[in-house]
Amino acid sequence: MSLRSRLDFGSRGMLAAIAFYAAVGIVNFAVLFMANFPPHLGVMGILSLITAYGLFMKRAWTIWVVAMLFFIITTFAIYTLYYVWSNDAIVGLSTVAYFVLTCIFTAYITMKRRVLES
Repeated sequence: MSLRSRLDFGSRGMLAAIAFYAAVGIVNFAVLFMANFPPHLGVMGILSLITAYGLFMKRAWTIWVVAMLFFIITTFAIYTLYYVWSNDAIVGLSTVAYFVLTCIFTAYITMKRRVLES
């Protein structure tokens, strides 16, 4: 497969999903160093970067990584909102935004999974 065909995503939504997962992976690693190395941020960061790579390379296995990441982020969001919402509204709002964007991009990738299979 040539580089030109790999860069042809067919829609801006897939490019936005790649950018989202890459940015989230980088942000998770930045927060990992600032938050005294909690392991869940490292796992989410690695899986987000793997997802961005899989989407960029149009790999069929990416849909499974997206599903795993969705359940991990859902658990993280529920836990964070339960314990942090009353103490820090900014963290709570950013967690809600992170969860909502994850839901949107998970649904989008699931609908566009045919692009990954070809």
